[in-house]
Amino acid sequence: MIKGFKDFLLRGNVVELAIAVVIGGAFTALVGAFTANIINPIIASAGGVDAAGFGFRIRPGNDATFVDIGAAITAAVSFLITAAVVYFLFVVPLNSANRRLHARTAPHQPAEEPIPVDTALLTEMRDLLKDMAARDVRQ
Repeated sequence: MIKGFKDFLLRGNVVELAIAVVIGGAFTALVGAFTANIINPIIASAGGVDAAGFGFRIRPGNDATFVDIGAAITAAVSFLITAAVVYFLFVVPLNSANRRLHARTAPHQPAEEPIPVDTALLTEMRDLLKDMAARDVRQ
């Protein structure tokens, strides 16, 4: 029963999907705080003194028409940070552990030994002599 559970957990797609969902959700608050308190002020400073942030209004004076480019940049930065943390802290170590596990459990097949040069030459000469003898018999 434990072995079956272990096999289930070590399936690549199941583990990667579970890690992406659980850890991605856990890091959302951390990355959200980082982007809200560090990235957003930097982006807003590029937008000038307008308190709305980095963007523009389609219709001047109408706040509902504000296109917030800073929010899109913040979302992209949040995604990249979350993806990098999940990949480097969880996916890479899991993949290397799977490779080591499969290397231990996989049957070792002996590598095919290369044919020595002299043997290859002698085989080629034998085949040529056979061809020549077959031509002489036909004539």
